[in-house]
Amino acid sequence: MIVVTGATGHLGKLVVEGLLEKLPADQVVAAVRTPEKAAGLAERGVEVRRADYTDPESLVTALKGADKVLLVSSSEVGRRAAQHQAVIEAAKEAGVRHLVYTSAPQATTSKLVLAPEHKATEELIEASGLAATILRNNWYNENYADTIKQAAATGSFVGSAGAGRVASATRADYAAAAVAVLTGEGHEGKIYELAGDVTWTNADLAAEIGKATGREITYIDLPADEHAKVLTQAGLPEPLVGFLVAIDGDIKDGLLAETTGDLRTLIGRPSTPIGVTVAEIAG
Repeated sequence: MIVVTGATGHLGKLVVEGLLEKLPADQVVAAVRTPEKAAGLAERGVEVRRADYTDPESLVTALKGADKVLLVSSSEVGRRAAQHQAVIEAAKEAGVRHLVYTSAPQATTSKLVLAPEHKATEELIEASGLAATILRNNWYNENYADTIKQAAATGSFVGSAGAGRVASATRADYAAAAVAVLTGEGHEGKIYELAGDVTWTNADLAAEIGKATGREITYIDLPADEHAKVLTQAGLPEPLVGFLVAIDGDIKDGLLAETTGDLRTLIGRPSTPIGVTVAEIAG
């Protein structure tokens, strides 16, 4: 039995769909904070269990009888390590044979703004003694959906990433990798650095948006403080402004630029280029 946490989230629901293509529904459990949101899965024969990262008792119940668990990292930045620890402890109590975790690129050594909580989680998993696989997911193409829409509408977008490159792929690509690990053999003890096959810059992104819309799109690169001002004036909350500017700084420093063959190898096909995602959103 495979339990997927965050099974109604962007990534989790794609993993569940992928598992259902390979396994009978009664072998898949959707662990979700709000079971009502998973009613469609329940109708298809998937067992839905309540699993709230802030409620350890719910996690113990959710993971009962599980052979394998996919721990999709929490979206609550700043609270992740404690939440993940609760899942790891519940997995240990349940006697889970294989824990799979979605981490961040080079999590234990990177200066990436997102890395510390993932580093802490990887250390907790190692200390637990559970057989585990770490999926270090690079950036998602879909993270740029709002930028793509805004640029398509206005003809430009701003940032502070300079000529920094991003080795992104789609959520569906990363979900397919998780499915491959959960349904395959010999992945225990492995760390996979998952990234797109082709890296790109914001100038490349502008060119792709231009190609999809048939109009000239300009990328305006700003100093970090000017970028922050623009985002603040656009009404974004201060914590989000800080995060977005920090990520662009990390991209400028090359922290999301490493591409490996791990993703392509696991999913058995090339990753999805950013231009395909742009065309879907802006075309």
